[in-house]
Amino acid sequence: MKYATLLLIGLLLATALLSEAQKQAGKTKNKSKQALLKAEPCSAAKCKLPECRCSDAILPRPKFKGKEHEIPQFVTITFDDAVNAVNYAQYELLFDGLSNPDGCAATGTFFLSHEYTDYVRVNALYNAGHEIALHSVTHGDGTDYWRDADVETIEREFGAQLQMLETFAKVNAKHVQGIRLPFLQISGNNSFEAVKNLGLTYDSSWPTQQHKEPAMWPYTLDYLSIQDCQIGPCPDAALPGVWVNPMVTWTDTEGYSCSMIDACAYPPADDVDALFEWMLENFNRHYKGNRAPFGMYLHAAWFARGRNYFAAFKKFMHHLSTYPDVYMTGVSRMLEYVKKPVLGQPFKSCEKKPNTSCQPVHCNVQKVSTGETRYMSVCDKCPIVYPWLDNPLGQDM
Repeated sequence: MKYATLLLIGLLLATALLSEAQKQAGKTKNKSKQALLKAEPCSAAKCKLPECRCSDAILPRPKFKGKEHEIPQFVTITFDDAVNAVNYAQYELLFDGLSNPDGCAATGTFFLSHEYTDYVRVNALYNAGHEIALHSVTHGDGTDYWRDADVETIEREFGAQLQMLETFAKVNAKHVQGIRLPFLQISGNNSFEAVKNLGLTYDSSWPTQQHKEPAMWPYTLDYLSIQDCQIGPCPDAALPGVWVNPMVTWTDTEGYSCSMIDACAYPPADDVDALFEWMLENFNRHYKGNRAPFGMYLHAAWFARGRNYFAAFKKFMHHLSTYPDVYMTGVSRMLEYVKKPVLGQPFKSCEKKPNTSCQPVHCNVQKVSTGETRYMSVCDKCPIVYPWLDNPLGQDM
């Protein structure tokens, strides 16, 4: 009887402690939500570079008005999803030998998803000077997953990816600055709050149709954004220091807007010259306008849709390299300029390329959730099981 009484008291005490812990967790969670203040309209007097930039500012600096032809034109070429042997070979061919007017190598941004990624080739891209950015571990299960994702879910997806890149591709996590959400599906304030909590700099998931002539420049979420909400919900909270790289849409041959090149419903005929002229037309809207950064956003799978798609893309990149004022860089490099804009040559020196060592190893591991065998290439040492969301380093559980 004595032991039964003690057991009962112990259970009651444990229940009371659990209840109190849940109350405290609830209070903490509510405090976190309350900490996000509603964003107010922006004014140039309150929002100043390099920390803050209003979303309605159409030039790097107001005093550049009338000197648009002296503003360097940035082109950000970005690819989404896994890096593998096939598309890595394409990336090498596209960027090989290309340089900017300052003599620095032309580079792009790779928004990586984890599954099927070859981390040895990611290391090669990184060492070549390209920007490595995040596109999630799981890629989610459709748009609902991302639309409804809370801050914790997004932090898990992208925080785990930071660990994977550092361990398996020898990418310094401090060099990873941006994310793109799968399906471009943002979740209101949550995804941007996660960017801030993870110590990242920017998001590049938000398309704009209304602000493409004049084209929209990157801006911060210190104050309320004027950007149109194409794939809601969109943020309305004040999130100081979080940058938005708006995905200024292209126009296809029928006049419809498309946030990514491979999302254009009516591309030109499968002909190198026709495709090239179409790319040039979209580029000129920026180059002959306010010089807002021109984004070329796509998945490498687009090259397989037509016989001449790759050749046209390569021809266009080589054409850009002939301009005296066009710079093909990663998104984060472009944002460095936006924070401290000048006329003419944008940078005093080239970015220092990483020089990380990577001993390639090829792994045959089990994906625990499905039981299937996965093959992956990583630097130095194989994981014990296939890395996944709650076990990003593939450790023995």
